[in-house]
Amino acid sequence: MPFAQFSDRRIHYQLDGEPSAPLLVLSNSLGTDLHMWDAQVHSLAHKIQFLRYDTRGHGQSSVTLGPYSIEQLGQDVVNLLDYLGQDRVHFCGLSLGGLTGIWLASNHSDRFHSFVFCNTAAKIGQAETWNARIDAVRSCGMQAIVDSVMERWFSPQFRSSHPKAIASMCNTLVTLPSDGYIGCCQALRDTDLRPQLSSIRARVLVIAGRHDAATTPADGEYLQRNIPDAQYVKLEAAHLSNIEDPPEFNSALCQFLAIETEAN
Repeated sequence: MPFAQFSDRRIHYQLDGEPSAPLLVLSNSLGTDLHMWDAQVHSLAHKIQFLRYDTRGHGQSSVTLGPYSIEQLGQDVVNLLDYLGQDRVHFCGLSLGGLTGIWLASNHSDRFHSFVFCNTAAKIGQAETWNARIDAVRSCGMQAIVDSVMERWFSPQFRSSHPKAIASMCNTLVTLPSDGYIGCCQALRDTDLRPQLSSIRARVLVIAGRHDAATTPADGEYLQRNIPDAQYVKLEAAHLSNIEDPPEFNSALCQFLAIETEAN
């Protein structure tokens, strides 16, 4: 398993796909790991080179002392690119990963050709909501939030028709280190990048889910309005739109990247 080792942490990453193709960094949501992107890699690896990584505190990356900040999470991406000798790449992040991307677009746009911000917002949720979730995990562990998280991640129709996928996502969530999860919750609680949106000078696609109650279509529309020349796509999905609707998600991704392929 490949790891990028730094002085205070290690970042687990995985390279897949065609080495000569455009390189796309994939940044996972809160409570998942790099495998949340399996459907994209499976369908598109013949046309895209993917760099997936586990966000700090998630998967097999280090659980460092919290609270975390969005600056730390963004800098982890820059450091990983330096470690791998990558100059400029494309970036796609969902939810927490999308917020990480907004920070990168505001602070390190010279390292990226383009950005895809999926099911995210410049400010996600309210402090009291994050504090309540942090308290629940501290008191009762990850199991305490599984049902409510699944309800936010997926539409009722998807949950009823894809029990194996839901079981897999539940297992990923409950086995996540609680300290890492809490550290990223604190980063989300403390981040408001709305003032930085108008300064972004990069190609941007915003993807929203029509049934996403966590980061709503209105949140995506706000990003599109406030980031100069940003594009916007709304899918028939809830929060984890890349898992709930891979064909349409992949199609939007390929169209934005100007890649001719069968996105299914």
